[in-house]
Amino acid sequence: MSFASTILLLVTLQRLGELVLSRRNTHRLLARGAVEVGARHYPLIVSVHAAWLIALWIWGRDQEVGLIALSGFMMLQGLRLWVLATLGPRWTTRIIVLPGEPLVASGPYKYFAHPNYAIVVGEIALLPLALHLPLLAVIFTALNAAVLVIRIRAETSALAAAGGGFARPAE
Repeated sequence: MSFASTILLLVTLQRLGELVLSRRNTHRLLARGAVEVGARHYPLIVSVHAAWLIALWIWGRDQEVGLIALSGFMMLQGLRLWVLATLGPRWTTRIIVLPGEPLVASGPYKYFAHPNYAIVVGEIALLPLALHLPLLAVIFTALNAAVLVIRIRAETSALAAAGGGFARPAE
């Protein structure tokens, strides 16, 4: 197995594990009276991320690995863990409104309104660049940006309507 395939396997396993964690957290939040907002665009987000991984597997699995871009990607994984640790059981890939709960304002959320979105933007660009696939970096950065416009609008509306009772989403 090539180094690139090993990286892609680890990223794929990470993403699948995050989906399992998100599903568990979502079910727990809904059981506490939370409500999902923006569910209609969620399949679009999943599709963009799945297509990104599939494209990387198709064209990147046997590529040489650029260590500078890979180092940037690895640094983003540390920031991703910071987001996960900060949100704990409130972390989910969906937009979940939990009435009566205050907005998380610690960790990276003390500095940025949407730190995980910034991390994902970097990941979607850097991993293809690490695999010498600049066209994939451009294509999926553009697709992700389009999805984020929809996502952030829905999230901002949900936050405003809930008065701060928000479980921050991950993607």
